[in-house]
Amino acid sequence: MIPLNRPTRTGKEIDYIRQAIESGSLQGGGRFTQKCMEWMEKKFSASKVLLTSSGTAALDMAAYLCSIQPGDEVILPSFTFSSTAVAFARVGAKLVFVDICPETMNCDADAIEKALTVKTKVIVVMHYAGVACDMEKVMCLAKDRGILIVEDAAHGFMSTYKGRYLGTIGHFGCYSFHDTKNYTMGEGGALVINDRNFIERAEILWEKGTNRSKFIRGMVDKYTWVDMGDSYLPSELNAAFLIPQLEKADLIFRDRLESWDRYFDRLKELMLRGDIQLPSIPEDCGHNAHIFYIKTGTCEHRDRLMDFLKAKGICTAFHYLPLHKSPAGLKYGRFAGEDHFTSFESERLLRLPIYYGMESKTIDYIVKAIFQFYG
Repeated sequence: MIPLNRPTRTGKEIDYIRQAIESGSLQGGGRFTQKCMEWMEKKFSASKVLLTSSGTAALDMAAYLCSIQPGDEVILPSFTFSSTAVAFARVGAKLVFVDICPETMNCDADAIEKALTVKTKVIVVMHYAGVACDMEKVMCLAKDRGILIVEDAAHGFMSTYKGRYLGTIGHFGCYSFHDTKNYTMGEGGALVINDRNFIERAEILWEKGTNRSKFIRGMVDKYTWVDMGDSYLPSELNAAFLIPQLEKADLIFRDRLESWDRYFDRLKELMLRGDIQLPSIPEDCGHNAHIFYIKTGTCEHRDRLMDFLKAKGICTAFHYLPLHKSPAGLKYGRFAGEDHFTSFESERLLRLPIYYGMESKTIDYIVKAIFQFYG
């Protein structure tokens, strides 16, 4: 089978992991952890980056830092992974799901505006497939109301919006380095803190509720428990696996874009014929080719195409099921407005294989099979 994804490797991972083992300490916060965080802070001009054990952990930290109170509402898309919602449900927020824009599969800024109430404390945007939401309007909606913005940029590492890296625009940005992401450490993530007022508390949360970060910097003579927290740090082994990919981040970025562009160019004929729809990239967005998907006419049509491609040895997948229809979504939240696009568009979406180092002939084989399906 041609896999949907292959974890990214550059060739230096084993060497760096060996160095981590030989250092004598594999706990989080060591040399490789620091190198990863410093790389992101420099590359993205970020105020502070904290490496975490997962993208979910980064979202958990962001939710705690938002200081949710009973009755507070958090607006978020229904078309996203459960982690986006779980992090805020866990701290007691009332979830308010909104519809998406069919062109990008991102939350609709107009739907967000209509969902705002005096109880709205946070807006969470998820940049689907590494394509940015309408951040200018979202930030404008939040500014005058004192609403915090959290960017779920799990898909958006290295993507940009009007020249700014995703994850650095809202108050907090959350990256994922899961096995399926463009840059991976197996399980891992990062929290970007863009408002310096939150940095001190973020470090305390990150260090299991202690002021250990101040102790390491020599600001206190001993550290102690001062607030809530958890064990959010990843192992040095994970950081050692990630850093060689960051060192070749631009190469990986260009390689995936070439694959994405090849798909788009070769499938354009089917789009012009009206057989499928292809992704739409707004002019202000620089995407990272995290996902390449097509949309078929109906859910049944998509499922038949999946079966056809599977018989050809090609692994494909649909994506998120709308959260507002899930058992937990019904328990912890509500849908604001009408579900015009979330359910219908998600049922037509089909993800095609894409990964670093994908050969052109592999893409051509997949495209040929899709053309065969459409006669």
